[in-house]
Amino acid sequence: MAPLSSLLPLLALVSLAAAHGAVHGIVVDGTWYPGWNAAMRYQNPIPAVAGWQADNLDNGFVTPSQFSSSDIVCHKAAKNGNAYVTARPGSKVTFQWNTWPESHKGPVFDYIASCNGDCMTVDKSQLLFTKFAEGAWISGNDPGVWVTDDLVKGNFSWTTTIPSNLAPGNYVIRHEIIALHAAGQSNGAQAYPQCINFRVEGSGTQTLSGGTAATSFYKASDPGILFNLYSKFSGYTIPGPPLQKNLVRREGEREHARDFA
Repeated sequence: MAPLSSLLPLLALVSLAAAHGAVHGIVVDGTWYPGWNAAMRYQNPIPAVAGWQADNLDNGFVTPSQFSSSDIVCHKAAKNGNAYVTARPGSKVTFQWNTWPESHKGPVFDYIASCNGDCMTVDKSQLLFTKFAEGAWISGNDPGVWVTDDLVKGNFSWTTTIPSNLAPGNYVIRHEIIALHAAGQSNGAQAYPQCINFRVEGSGTQTLSGGTAATSFYKASDPGILFNLYSKFSGYTIPGPPLQKNLVRREGEREHARDFA
């Protein structure tokens, strides 16, 4: 392994990129699992973690111009996670971000896709995601109160629930924040997708059907993507495929209508 002194410039770059935030840990029913940290790429061997590897040593986000590319699936040049988080139907899952700027307000999503086999080898382009939790604008305007404010106040964490009757199997959960602080201009929204491998145990019977490829989630012109946060708005249209209400949503989540008058 390279000496620490030779890695310091690279680790400094990682620290700079991390100012935006990434999921560095996952807590399931009280058990902590490490997520992906970009500095891990310099370890030999790379640690076995459930979080998907991502090439996010730059400013750490995917722009609307890349929403139809594979980078939107699990972040830039993402590679499969090489371990699993173990959960059961109804498990409480907390995604722990290392940080998140208060100014980066916007929607938060949770999607799930079956790997139909091993998530450590699945082709990310074949994953079909179902949205099972979402949150966005709460009240006010210019910029208003958003669920990301709750995330910041909650020690940079977001808690969701594994669907209560989900059949056993291997799944990728895609947790995402879209920051809107620069979204009033073309190509200004910032997507931060985070993917984690889950092995769901138990005796559930509900399987996922349909689903949407992440490359078809959003368009640059969607009203929830091209959006002026610093204006006198009276509502917000949540982008992406519809929430599947037959799957359990985030515990304690406020009711957020998808469209406002």
